[in-house]
Amino acid sequence: MFFLLSKLLLYALIPLGIWVLVRLSRRLRWRRWLVPAGLALFVIGTNNALSNEALLAWELPPTPLRGLGPHDAAVLLTGITEIRKSPHDRVYLGPGADRLTNALWLYRAGRVRRIIISGGSGAVGAVAHTEARDLYTLLRLAGVPKAHILLEERSRNTRENALFTKQLLARHPEIQSLVLITSAFHQRRALGCFRRVGLAPTPWPADFRTTDRQADPAYWLLPSAGATVRWSLLLHEMVGYVTYKVLGYC
Repeated sequence: MFFLLSKLLLYALIPLGIWVLVRLSRRLRWRRWLVPAGLALFVIGTNNALSNEALLAWELPPTPLRGLGPHDAAVLLTGITEIRKSPHDRVYLGPGADRLTNALWLYRAGRVRRIIISGGSGAVGAVAHTEARDLYTLLRLAGVPKAHILLEERSRNTRENALFTKQLLARHPEIQSLVLITSAFHQRRALGCFRRVGLAPTPWPADFRTTDRQADPAYWLLPSAGATVRWSLLLHEMVGYVTYKVLGYC
């Protein structure tokens, strides 16, 4: 039930917000504010600098490679492949592919000895294969030995990533130290979930959706469609984080 609700919650907020605006607009004293409010929303919603600053404040900062000591394993969270794309004889990577490349990088650099891929499918309904299996295929093609990859293919959300990874680790007592690899905007919630189940991974944020601050006037003044994508991403993750906090998942 929680899985379905988590998929629908953000979409429910959109019509709710529209309904609130309509109700407010019916009050005479609010109508004069609609145009300036709409203009302000447009400016903020399309401003590249403001959206970048907001997401920079939310994302966990990157960890220098030299600052990460050797660990027994990296936990690579999925959510970066398209499993409903045909034909199913290949892997389709989407936004967030840095999670995979960072995991491979840490493995090749000797910072982790194994890679645990955690993630079944976030889709509603049957799928041809899991996301973990997709990433397993790519890691094998990149030359990572089969013995150095562990699969957790049941989880459908971040809470289950943590729960099922802990169950997997119970069968591998030799793994004591972990690095948690996920997108920088998702790292807060993921880290909280893993700590809630008794694990203490070292965070490794990847897939940064922000850029360095720029002095270019275009960065501050020109409207950008990418800004709306950042705001949407930030809203989605903040709603998820608060929901998980309320439910005691992180």
